[in-house]
Amino acid sequence: MTERILVVGPSWVGDMVMAQTLFKSLVTRRSGAIVDVMAPAAALAVAERMPEVNRSILFDMGHGELRLSYRRKFAHKLESAGYNQAIVLPNSAKSALVPFFAGIKKRTGFIGEMRYFLLNDVRKLDKERLPRMIDRFLSLGSLNDSERSHPIEYPELRVDHENQAQCLSRFGLDIARPVLSLCPGAEFGDAKKWPESHYANVANFAIEAGMQVWIFGSPRDEEVALSIYNNLERQDYGHNLAGKTTLLDVVDLLSLSKLVASNDSGLMHVAAAVGCETAVLYGSSSPIFTPPLTEKLTILTEGLDCSPCFKRDCPLGHKDCLNKLGPEKLYPIVDKVLGRIQ
Repeated sequence: MTERILVVGPSWVGDMVMAQTLFKSLVTRRSGAIVDVMAPAAALAVAERMPEVNRSILFDMGHGELRLSYRRKFAHKLESAGYNQAIVLPNSAKSALVPFFAGIKKRTGFIGEMRYFLLNDVRKLDKERLPRMIDRFLSLGSLNDSERSHPIEYPELRVDHENQAQCLSRFGLDIARPVLSLCPGAEFGDAKKWPESHYANVANFAIEAGMQVWIFGSPRDEEVALSIYNNLERQDYGHNLAGKTTLLDVVDLLSLSKLVASNDSGLMHVAAAVGCETAVLYGSSSPIFTPPLTEKLTILTEGLDCSPCFKRDCPLGHKDCLNKLGPEKLYPIVDKVLGRIQ
């Protein structure tokens, strides 16, 4: 009998991309299990580009909201799906309510926020044995804590070539020149953001070397993106797309990039999952817990004693971990992707 599994997905785009490692594992190791994913809109969009996901279910809930009546009604709609198991990826008690209300027989998750009575397959998190987020996701997909680990399949987001062509036409883009894509935003906070002046410096170097520059981001990143664009010496080779695209548009356009330079952000994970050569600037965060899952990766960090601090804003007020990470560190990467050096 085919298993039906409901995954309560994460709320962040990057975490959802990494969760594809779990979805791949479930379909492969559980003899074609049917995997449905519920999550808020922002993260759910990328699940639509994962072949392993049977159904993407919109869970219209903001960060920190309880809304018990909504959760009960939502759970009631899921009762007829006949799920054999729910896997709850977030660690909050609230995230375990829907599977509990829906009466799903097996409800799996890590111990957290006093949710013992909501889950009945409770796992203890061993951070040393499971150092990365993907290790923890995969562990929840195992039948028990002692199940032997299997090789990890990295995320691979499907590209919609029809939408890609429409985006190229709509935004007046072409790929006559190799594309350097910049992702200067970071939803978590300023302490993850490489300075706009550094991005502009690298963009100008790349344009001089024969590339063009596309700048991506959400509406929240429009000011930062405009600052970078305004400092381009050749704006005819630059395109500011921040706030103009949907997340799925970004998936399709990023896949055309010769190189992506990004903060530690959701788009960093998207770039990796569509096969781009990716350079990531790390400051307040660490590549150990949530690294981009790709072999085409360069990690850039200053390695200061005060980092990673994992704060939204620099507690020391100087943000040296990123300010001192000079743009010249990316010049050899640009040269390499263009074949100017080996």
